[in-house]
Amino acid sequence: MDFDVPVLIVGAGPVGLAVAGDLGWRGVTCIAIDQSDGCILQPRMDLVSIRTMEFCRRWGLSDAVKHCPYPQDYGQDNIFVTSVTGYELARDKRPNRAQAQAPAYSPQRRERCPQNMFDPILLKHAQSMPHVEIKYRLQLTSFEQDEAGVTAYVKNLETNTEEKIRARYLIGCDGSSSLVRRSLPVKMIGNETLTYSVNAMFHCPNFNSLHDKGEVYRYVFTGADGVWATMVAIDGESNWRFQYVGDKDSHDNTEEKLRELIERAMGKKFDYELTSIMPWTRRQLVADQFCFERVFLVGDAAHELSPTGAFGMNTGMQEAVDIAWKLDAILKGWGGDDLLRSYDVERRPIAEKNVNEAAGNLTRMVDAVTEPKILDDTPEGDAVREKVGSKMLNTMVREWHADGIHMGYYYNNSNIIVGDGTPAPKDDPVVVTQSARPGCRAPHAWISDNHSTLDLFGRGFVLLILGDNNAKADVISAALEKAGVPFDIEYIDASAICDLYEMRFVLVRPDGHVAWRSNTLPDDATQIIDTVRGQLS
Repeated sequence: MDFDVPVLIVGAGPVGLAVAGDLGWRGVTCIAIDQSDGCILQPRMDLVSIRTMEFCRRWGLSDAVKHCPYPQDYGQDNIFVTSVTGYELARDKRPNRAQAQAPAYSPQRRERCPQNMFDPILLKHAQSMPHVEIKYRLQLTSFEQDEAGVTAYVKNLETNTEEKIRARYLIGCDGSSSLVRRSLPVKMIGNETLTYSVNAMFHCPNFNSLHDKGEVYRYVFTGADGVWATMVAIDGESNWRFQYVGDKDSHDNTEEKLRELIERAMGKKFDYELTSIMPWTRRQLVADQFCFERVFLVGDAAHELSPTGAFGMNTGMQEAVDIAWKLDAILKGWGGDDLLRSYDVERRPIAEKNVNEAAGNLTRMVDAVTEPKILDDTPEGDAVREKVGSKMLNTMVREWHADGIHMGYYYNNSNIIVGDGTPAPKDDPVVVTQSARPGCRAPHAWISDNHSTLDLFGRGFVLLILGDNNAKADVISAALEKAGVPFDIEYIDASAICDLYEMRFVLVRPDGHVAWRSNTLPDDATQIIDTVRGQLS
């Protein structure tokens, strides 16, 4: 049977665009469809994590994200207040984008780049690939699988006509209400309702002249009954996203009610334009299976989580890179059947961890304080506010400085990783411990000016030979060549890098995770290579 395309991606948000862009970067033909017109009225994310920035670096997009329209010099402090014009309880001081530096464990820093700025960068990248086509206003209505592929039925919302797309594989990146997911025998495991929340976007060009708090990225509003709302600077100038945290009871989301809440947060009435209102339900859910023969769930289609921690899109980006290199291997003939099964084995435990961490962040935030006298203009009120501010600041470290979640994930029980018996690195939501243990992200170290070890990884496998430029690893390279696996060999003798990677021979996958390492070479490497390419069984 003829195929229209090897891979059909349903959904062209940031995660769908990342799948398309990574597949195209690898030379795989794909089509991404989306029922929207691509316009973003409610930017749902605004933090691009360090790990996502490492992917952007690989694709040549890190400078574009770094120089996105968000002002370099706008303040990035997070503050706790009773209202914008009320009491300041505490301040988490952060450098602005011009001052921020990359940490020791990455060549990249995290970036403030809201979705309405980030998506166009990913779109331009995907569309620059001759193998990629992005089609808007196409709505998936149903699909069916057979042994050879997937037939998708779509509706053209511009012409009101039905179309059919035949693909070898289908990737569901169609968000929390995913039709792809709902069409499969999948259960969502977890808590269906953490809170009924609402986001409201408003425009106020002179906002920072109306108060004495200076330039602030995020406000957290605390009353006598605890934290009840947050607000972030979407463009660092005049556009703001107000979020009413809510609870498990549904509530009034009229314009009148939202204006009342925004003005409570401001502490007074002021002139602004309310541009959009988006009610939503905060959830703690993970699909019980990410793979269904030729269909895969990626991003919010696979998990729904609270935005507390900015894990949602960034978790999806990790999944996008994971499924893309594996599909590339299958379509080019060197990947085995176990490779695609490993997507669920590797990624679902990470999703579960991140979903639970995000829900824990929410609980820690809203349950941190309940102080009836927090608004009292008395010495006792001053003491209460100082206590609350200190407690909130300590509580929120885990959410606001969560590089251990964004960077420290590893594949501990993967069917395509060859373990070496060494202990797993410390699991800490804040602290990043780099490790070259199989399953971990291969560590970053500078090889030379602006040239990181991470720059070696991405296309195929990379065999690192450390500490001896005369060493040979013919048994590994022969097994890779026999299996048709694309690979490069890199020699590194810098002592600091050798110490970081610990062993003499390290095999790194296309996604930048260590697949195998050892101080000695096996007599026959066939079993190792067949394992890491998913062909062992």
